[in-house]
Amino acid sequence: MEKIRIDAHQHFWKYHPARHTWMSDEMEVLKTDLMPPDLLPHLQNCSLDGCVAVQADQSEDENSFLLGLAEKYNFIRGVVGWVDLQAENVEERLAYYQQFPKMKGFRHVLQDETQRDFMLRPAFMRGISFLEKYNYTYDILIFTDQLPYALDFVQQFPTQRFVIDHIAKPNIKAQIMGEWQNYMTKIAASNNVYCKISGLVTEADWKNWKKEDFKAYLDVVVDCFGTDRIMYGSDWGVCQLAATYEAQFEIVNDYFSSFSASAKDQFFGGNAVKFYRLG
Repeated sequence: MEKIRIDAHQHFWKYHPARHTWMSDEMEVLKTDLMPPDLLPHLQNCSLDGCVAVQADQSEDENSFLLGLAEKYNFIRGVVGWVDLQAENVEERLAYYQQFPKMKGFRHVLQDETQRDFMLRPAFMRGISFLEKYNYTYDILIFTDQLPYALDFVQQFPTQRFVIDHIAKPNIKAQIMGEWQNYMTKIAASNNVYCKISGLVTEADWKNWKKEDFKAYLDVVVDCFGTDRIMYGSDWGVCQLAATYEAQFEIVNDYFSSFSASAKDQFFGGNAVKFYRLG
């Protein structure tokens, strides 16, 4: 298998206030277009060969937008899109996306659902049950308070490929770990679940974070998931709320500097290639 270095989690968008309602007033820096030519220099600066583009809008129009970019720019190795997993015709929609080789999986913004155990809805789980048949992954985007439900969720689908986005967003700013560590350990016991080491800086103090703030959290994730089920993600451009691309990259690059060459190869690409089956 080709050895490539991958950013397994980043976003593109053409900013539109009605579509990107999650961008609050304190997120002014994000309210601009972020496109592949904007990302490419950062990937090159960090010796990365490609990326996985993840949905930032819950619509199938988003899928068309991202797949169009992936067709135009070869460094976009895969797309994580969105479908209505609760829809009666969800299997028909999954079958439709089989014609696009770069469509690798799907995600729902569970973190924003007022029903915190939304992922346990029977209709939602029915949708999830079809993903494996079509060889699709599922990205779990949650806050820490949803981890107990996520544990139940992943245990219902022991052969579905899951990945937890942004290490489940612990409160790094307040250095709180207890319940987060407890449930991450339990979830990691399911070998079909991976974890993206991404989105760290936005859970820390945006203006005053230090590299040391992240070490305990990284230790837990590596200890739980091992080096064969973790992957690097920048969360660009959301990371710009608290850091440049290069600054957030240096946090993990420094942390993994003492690891073996093979462990670094896995984290910075090999595991993403395996999980998403990137070409």
